[in-house]
Order: sequence, then C-alpha cells, then structure tokens
Amino acid sequence: MTEHSDSTTRQLNPPIVVAVDGSAISYQAAAWAAVDASLHGSPLRIVTSVAVPSGFGPGAVLTDSDLQWLFTDGERVVAEASRVARAGGAVEGVVITTEVTLEPIVSYLLAQSRDARMMVLGSRGLGALRQGLLGSVSTAVTRHAHCPVAVIQANAAADPVSVVKPVLVGVDGSPNSVPALELAFEEASFRKVGLTALHAWSDVGGIPLPGWDVVREQEDEEFAQRLAGFGERYPDVPVRRILVMDRPVRALLDESENAQLLVVGSHGRGGFTGMLLGSTSAAVLHSVDCPTIVVREG
Repeated sequence: MTEHSDSTTRQLNPPIVVAVDGSAISYQAAAWAAVDASLHGSPLRIVTSVAVPSGFGPGAVLTDSDLQWLFTDGERVVAEASRVARAGGAVEGVVITTEVTLEPIVSYLLAQSRDARMMVLGSRGLGALRQGLLGSVSTAVTRHAHCPVAVIQANAAADPVSVVKPVLVGVDGSPNSVPALELAFEEASFRKVGLTALHAWSDVGGIPLPGWDVVREQEDEEFAQRLAGFGERYPDVPVRRILVMDRPVRALLDESENAQLLVVGSHGRGGFTGMLLGSTSAAVLHSVDCPTIVVREG
C-alpha cells in the first residue's frame, strides 16, 4: 500500500481517484483516469476494496491467512491497474499511488470524494467479493459523492477517432447547469476539442403543439443566457448549440454517438427533471457508449 497525501496537499492539488476490482472494464476506467489526471496535472490514486460483503455466509470469520490472501489479491489488482494506467504513454509525470482497503467500497469512496477532484468507476464489475464496480456501487456513488463522478463504459473513447470528438453537455435552466457547464468547458479545453451544448425542452417526444414557437423562443433565450460568458473564458473551445424539442434522454443518447465524453448535472428541472439522478440518469448512465461525468451542484 502507499501513503496518503496530507489534507493540505489534497486541497491544493486534489487527486483523481479510480476504483478497480480486477474486471476488464475497471482497468479501462484506470486508463481513462490516468489520461484525465495527466491533462489536469493531478495525482492519480488507484484503490480497491477486499471487504467481505455483509451476509457472506453464516457467521463467516476471516482468519489471518484469509486476510493475507485478500490483501495479496488486492495488491495484484491495483498493481495491474497501475500498469494499465501507465501503458498508454500519456501519463508521464503523473504521480500514481495505490491502496487496498478492508472498508466497504461505497463508504470508502464517499469519504475519499470529499478531497478528490473526481471519482472514476467502471460501469459494472466482477461481483462476488468485490461486488463489482458498478451497478449498485455506481448508483450509490453518483448519488452521494461530494465531487464529480465519471462512469466509464466498455468504450473508453481513447482511440484516435474518438479523441478528436467534442465534449457533450446537457443544459437545462437549473442552477446545476452551471457546474456541469464549468466542468464540460474545462474538459474540452484540456482535451483541445469543441463543446456541444444540448438543451432538450420537451417531454412529449417532438410532437408540435399550439404555442410551441413562443416556448421555443423562450427556451432559446434561456439557453443563450446559460452559455453567456463561457466563450470569453474559454476562447479556445468552439461551441455548437443544439436546441431540440425532444425527450432529453433520447436527444442525449443520439448525440452521444458524436462525442468522446458526456457531462450532465446531478438533477435538473423541466425537461431534465430527475436528470441525474433519477430515471433519466439511469437511462443515460447505462445506455451511452462514451464515458459520462455526473456533476453535483456545489
């Protein structure tokens, strides 16, 4: 195991924390997290939990030999994740540390999220002892983490075609749009790509109704207000605006095929009601092929 940085260091240069469990998709998450850490100049912390799930067998008691085996296997997992993280060649200079914990993974990650720049998780995992990352773990962490959470699918969007695609961000009229836009512009700037800002303003699937023209003008004006000022702060990021009369989930899923990364707020209003986390977030997180970052307000 490696030592933690002290709290002052974490505040000045917070780490990106990636959780792995030995599954191929968690190693994909480690590779993606390493690239993002390199872009931000952040340290990378790779963690795994060897905690035995509650209810694992009647009266299960771990012997010293059992614990030693668990920690040895955990060290193997984080060592392989570290090797994968470095294999891409784009992480030169990134400080990578690893940790194996006996603490249940959800409570451990939520505590770590207080001092992290971002948490990174695979969209599913192995199950069994480590219960997988993700599924129930991803849902709990994206709902309650104190920092943005990136969920990585089987496609980490690291191929030469994907890395030149824009960052996609879902925009609504809620206050949570602001931190999502902040992070999306920042990621686009670091990645040297454009930004696609999408605002879906209807829950009726594109069916035109009387008065929609007036509503569209109002939504367009609000959309412009939400983006105001970002162009001056990020002149290197070309912005493409998409205003659609469609269900947010469908609009985001369709446009995500043209993006290397999707950024969404943890909740919203209007057409984005329940957007993240609720039925919309679940649909997005488990349906898109590109990595998704969930940003909580504040």
